[in-house]
Amino acid sequence: MLPIKIIGTGVYAPGKAITNKELLELAGVEFDIEKVEQKLGVYQRHMAHLRGIKETTADFATNAALNAIKDAGIDPNDIGLFIVGTDTPEYISPATTLIVQGRIQKKETWASSFDINASCASFAIAFDNAVRIMATDESIKYAVVTGVYNMPAYLRSDDNFGYSIFADGAGAFVLERNAENSEGYIDGQLLTDGTQYDYIGVYAGGTKIPVTEEVIKRNEHGLLSLQALPGDRNTRLWPMVVNKLLNKAGLKIEEIDHFIFTQISRYVIEKVMIELNQPVEKTSFIMDRYGYTGSGCLPMTFHHAVEEGKIKRGDKVIMMASGAGLAVGSNLFIY
Repeated sequence: MLPIKIIGTGVYAPGKAITNKELLELAGVEFDIEKVEQKLGVYQRHMAHLRGIKETTADFATNAALNAIKDAGIDPNDIGLFIVGTDTPEYISPATTLIVQGRIQKKETWASSFDINASCASFAIAFDNAVRIMATDESIKYAVVTGVYNMPAYLRSDDNFGYSIFADGAGAFVLERNAENSEGYIDGQLLTDGTQYDYIGVYAGGTKIPVTEEVIKRNEHGLLSLQALPGDRNTRLWPMVVNKLLNKAGLKIEEIDHFIFTQISRYVIEKVMIELNQPVEKTSFIMDRYGYTGSGCLPMTFHHAVEEGKIKRGDKVIMMASGAGLAVGSNLFIY
């Protein structure tokens, strides 16, 4: 076990929540409210631009990180590592993390700062990387890992499905070296299939497809769904990765106190828990409050599970997220 523990958590979502009914009016879209609520479990979400709030990815990430730092009760200048996990960055370059570090520490420091983009699996993979870096560099006392999502900024005005699902939000962890070794990071398990890169994504804006007037006229900017995702993707992948991770760690599934999955669908999470033969009480849901917040999902859900007493110190937790591309990240740790 790597002696790195979570000592603080924080979340942030911009503005007043937008209900499904209000979304129809604000975004001028149409979608099946009953299906979104009953199957996906989404009743409201936060979207900065629909509230006229001039905040974007770096604002969400900074606020979540500051809330986590406050929760941890540490001096921000003692942070030696900043990582932001996101596929909706503030800019293509420089990294969003650099902006976050600059706003928090306000000067040149000996901290390391970089982004991780693995679609919606970005936070899980960033968390895994952070603990491994800290475990091999004793000069890093604290790290801040943030997952953030601003996909609504990439939605085209006619994207009825996108508006009903995607939302703005961020969550952050503050990590510390744990000398007692009673709490820490047990292991992670990653999975990749890059042959699926052309299913769903934001393809314009990089070097291959610059954003031009012609691209916009052809409606090829923003979030595009090029191929239908396999219907059983997560219900197949998540149990498989959970079992691989448990085998790797030498643990039985009954030893896990809580499971946190990316919040894309309540129905999918419930089905996965059945597949794992685990009670639904051992997982948490926040999509009813926040919608789908991509790489912000895991830390946001974990934060609320701790606040609500569903996760306590000493509990073994598994977090799991999958993202377009395909990337899957998972984490097993003792809180």
